[in-house]
Amino acid sequence: MEWWVAFTIIVGGLCALMVIGMPIAFAFLAINILGAWFFWGGVAGLNQMVLAVMDSVANFSIMPVPLFLLMGEVLFRAGLAARLMDVLDAWLGRVPGRLSLMAVGGGTLFATLAGSGAATTALLGRILVPDMVKRGYKQPMTLGPVMGSGGLAVMLPPSALGVILAATADLSVGEFLMAIIVPGLMMALSYVIYVVVRCILQPDLAPRYATGPRLPLRQKLRDTVVYVFPLATIIFIVTGLIFLGIATPTESAGLGALSALIMARLYGKLDWPMLRECLMSTLRTSIMILMILSGSSAFAQLLAFTGASAGLVDLATSTNLSPVMIVITMQLVLLVLGTFMESLAMILLCVPIYFPIIEALHLSPIWFGAIMLLNMEMAAISPPFGFGLFVMKAVAPPGTTMMDVYRATIPFLLLNFVVMLIMIFFPSTVLWLPSLAIK
Repeated sequence: MEWWVAFTIIVGGLCALMVIGMPIAFAFLAINILGAWFFWGGVAGLNQMVLAVMDSVANFSIMPVPLFLLMGEVLFRAGLAARLMDVLDAWLGRVPGRLSLMAVGGGTLFATLAGSGAATTALLGRILVPDMVKRGYKQPMTLGPVMGSGGLAVMLPPSALGVILAATADLSVGEFLMAIIVPGLMMALSYVIYVVVRCILQPDLAPRYATGPRLPLRQKLRDTVVYVFPLATIIFIVTGLIFLGIATPTESAGLGALSALIMARLYGKLDWPMLRECLMSTLRTSIMILMILSGSSAFAQLLAFTGASAGLVDLATSTNLSPVMIVITMQLVLLVLGTFMESLAMILLCVPIYFPIIEALHLSPIWFGAIMLLNMEMAAISPPFGFGLFVMKAVAPPGTTMMDVYRATIPFLLLNFVVMLIMIFFPSTVLWLPSLAIK
């Protein structure tokens, strides 16, 4: 059988199952079982698939995922987010669009603590959007900044999706987490500039309002030390120790989770019911991720065995397109997929197809992975089916329509696209920080 026929059957079947609503994990499982039976020789193929699944689940590089998830659960359920937003509010004062800027600042800080875009969007939406509406903010300055900032959790460590991409593509998790920091900060900076400039040009979008009594500098410094510095310590534990070569990503994740538990206890928020809820939520999410990863590993082996991976590599390297144009074409395909497919499904579908091509073109897999991860963030807020859009709709004020959500997300998609172009044409924005890390 020609490789392109096998590729069409395997990928087409997988997409068809996901389109009809089958969960990602079960869609991969069904295709892997059928593919192993027909392409790998019946029972022997099924045995090989089981071995592939066992190898993927026993992969030590995915250990940071449940630990990062636990850390985020503890910090969110401890109620530290509201305190952090109060500190930001005190420092911003009467800056134009300050509530929108709080969404960006809060999203950046929460991203480094939770690693979940959906959780960050839901939290910011519940805390800020009602107050924004009460203050007369219009939807472009309420819904948009919250959705854009929620996606920063994908592009700043500890990014659970980033760890999954690195593990699936067999990249160094530590180097990859370092590589996405600068692009993530570039995104946050672009959001800040956009909000300030637009609020100056269109003041009616974010009307100024009377704030409470101005806090003395001593009080603001005290609150910063009490509520921000401990969180900054966790950020250092998660990223700084990896950068300095003191700890592996798994060790940093474990220390981060332990620090979150200690912090919650010091603030008097940790008790057995709360800890049980955190552990159960982490367990449910971790099982789902492990099921999907195991299916993806067998799927990649299936593509390699049928010759589809090698055929795609030959096809890509035989074209007259430059390597950069091939990368751009790949990203355009991902942007289209992102309009109707979940980010995790896109990673597990495209990594086995894309990364052999990137290696054949002698391009940096870390660089390409960072660009691809940004595409995943864009997919989460891309109309019509981005998951972040539905999370925003769920926490938005009554009367908000999906069209309102779609319109609010467009400027932030465009800002992300500009950052992606900078990453493509200036690879040093991605590779500079990993090159400084102590090995």
